[in-house]
Amino acid sequence: MAKTATLNDIITLPNAHLREHSRKVGIISSEILDLISRMESATLDWEASREHEVGVALAAVQINELYRAVVIRNDFDNKEDLSFTAYINPVITKYEGKILEDYEGCLSIKDIYGRVPRYEKIKVKALGLDGNEFRVNATGFLARVFQHEIDHINGIVFIDHIKEVPDAFFTLDTDGHLTPKDYEKDVLGDKSLFE
Repeated sequence: MAKTATLNDIITLPNAHLREHSRKVGIISSEILDLISRMESATLDWEASREHEVGVALAAVQINELYRAVVIRNDFDNKEDLSFTAYINPVITKYEGKILEDYEGCLSIKDIYGRVPRYEKIKVKALGLDGNEFRVNATGFLARVFQHEIDHINGIVFIDHIKEVPDAFFTLDTDGHLTPKDYEKDVLGDKSLFE
C-alpha cells in the first residue's frame, strides 16, 4: 500500500532545501511511486485545512525530497476531483505569448500571496509514471502552475520574482479576500523569507 503524507510533511521557508536544485529521477522505482502518492496526499490534506484555498500542485522538494518530480491537479475548478498527473523531470521547452501578472500562493510560504509575472503559454516535456516521455502545451493558469512548480525543482520560490516590488505582496483575510501586506514590516522584516 502506498504511503501517505500530511500537511505536516510540507516544509516551509526558511527551510534551506527550498533553495536547492532537485536531482533528476533516473528510474521510476517503487520509491518514486510512493513519493508521488505522498505528494498527492500532502496536498489534499493541506487543502482540507483551508477554507478558501485549493491545493493545485506540489513539487517533491516541498515534502523534503529533492527529486525533480511535480504533481498537478487535473481539475482546479472541482474540489471533488482529487486526481493528479505526475510529471517526472519536467522541463519547459518553450515560452510563448505575453508575460502576465496574476496572484500566486504557495504551500511552502505561509500567509503570503504575490502578484507574479509569468508567460501566458509554455511547452513542457516530462516523463510519465510509465517512464514514457510526453509533452504538454499549457496556457493560462496551467502554464502559471507549471512555471511555479518547475521553479521549485530549480530552488526558486515565487517571492524571488517580486522581491523588489513592494505592492506585489498580499495576505488572505478571514473572508478569503486578498489584502495588501505591509512590505517593510511583513516582507522585508521577515528574515525567514529571503535568507
